[in-house]
Amino acid sequence: MKLKQLMLAPVALGMVAPVAANAADLNMAAVNQYASAEQVTSVTQFSDVQPTDWAYSALSNLVERYGCVAGYPNGTFRGGRAMTRYEAAALLNACLDRVTEVTDELKALLKEFGAELAVLKGRVSGLEAQVGELEATQFSTTTKLRGEANFVIGNVGDYKTKDGDQTRTAFNYDLRLNLDTSFTGADLLRTRLRSSNFSSNPFGSSSSLFKLDKADNTTGDSGNEVVIDRLYYQFPAFNNTTTLTAGALVRNTEMAWVPSVYNSKILDFFQVAGAPGVYNKATGSGFGVQYGKKGLVAGVNYVAQNGADSSTGEFDRSGALNTLTQIGYRGDNYGVAFGYRYGTEGTRVRTYNGLNGASGTLVPGQTSNGYAVNAYWQPTESGWIPSISGGYGWNTVSGTPSDATNSQSWFAGLTWDDVFVDGNSAGVAIGQAPTGEDLEKATMLEFFYKYQVSDNISVTPAIIYGSDNQRLVNNSSNWGGVIQTTFKF
Repeated sequence: MKLKQLMLAPVALGMVAPVAANAADLNMAAVNQYASAEQVTSVTQFSDVQPTDWAYSALSNLVERYGCVAGYPNGTFRGGRAMTRYEAAALLNACLDRVTEVTDELKALLKEFGAELAVLKGRVSGLEAQVGELEATQFSTTTKLRGEANFVIGNVGDYKTKDGDQTRTAFNYDLRLNLDTSFTGADLLRTRLRSSNFSSNPFGSSSSLFKLDKADNTTGDSGNEVVIDRLYYQFPAFNNTTTLTAGALVRNTEMAWVPSVYNSKILDFFQVAGAPGVYNKATGSGFGVQYGKKGLVAGVNYVAQNGADSSTGEFDRSGALNTLTQIGYRGDNYGVAFGYRYGTEGTRVRTYNGLNGASGTLVPGQTSNGYAVNAYWQPTESGWIPSISGGYGWNTVSGTPSDATNSQSWFAGLTWDDVFVDGNSAGVAIGQAPTGEDLEKATMLEFFYKYQVSDNISVTPAIIYGSDNQRLVNNSSNWGGVIQTTFKF
């Protein structure tokens, strides 16, 4: 369209030229000078054209972009006088020469890259077809599906309970499907579907020292049932400095910051920073507020594990109420935090080493106070120096005595990144699980190596150990091992 306008403009001017100039006024010498003048490359070469002229921008565009305007040898354009047909012909000739030059270049380029252009055209057509199909069949414009499947094969040697020998190798699974919905781009509505088949012995029970991080079996010992185990809404507030969360199924550790960089994802005790009395993964109806992601970090959250039961309610102490508060500082490669949790009857200390398998769950009339101090540091570059995580927990119980009593716990963990191959990691952790008063303290160990097969697949073999396990016959000590394969999609 621009080319047509460019070609028609001088012709139109030429048609009106006879009206403005008669034969007496025709100066052939001037016309010859105009036609033979050297092509200008900038409008500033015309001494009689000023930026204040009404057609300055149009003339500048013709000269500098299209290169098809000539002037007179004396450096003038004479824009105020009428144009003759001869001058129009000279201007049109200059434009046609330029258009022909550009056209020849384009033809040469099209010929040289013809094969590549054909491939690109095919790919664009294919992408358009795929996009059209996705738009026609998409699940939702606001929801993304993220999944994780875990295969866990493991055994704990000489694991003898009152129910008999439990040393046989178990092969379990855990499947999690997150439906993450965002309405503004900054908020999150999470609905999680889950199914698993872990039994209580030896990996599935919170009263077992060998409780696995992936063995949160919300469907009981039978397993193999698909349930909704998360349903909450999270959104930023106060200029994105604060995150607010509320939900019918939400976990307290998902509304707080677990101050540790030891992430083996094997034994549950080490994944709650060695403080299972504070970061006890209480799940139910609740809400929370969390301030800051870097620098000062503080928050408080509330979870009623039995809040959906109208016989106990959201705020009755018999509803297993958990109130978790936290304050700390989070730097680029280090962090420190203090945490406190208050619990009512029905709440528990996670990973509890109680006599005869006591679970550590509070009975009616009991309340608990849990305290934790944790810190971590990691090097800015991977190498021989590991990341270091550590923590201490102290738990007190008041009210009618039962199997839940005062207890202490601690842990220290080391992690090396990019071990042997970039993306792989290895680590070792040691700690003491909370144990009932006047009982032998249980020491726990874990060694792991995570092999990253691809971006979406990893295999993690681990060796685990627990001493003085009160759950077992003769309070025995045990070594065990697991191989955990994780698929993310």
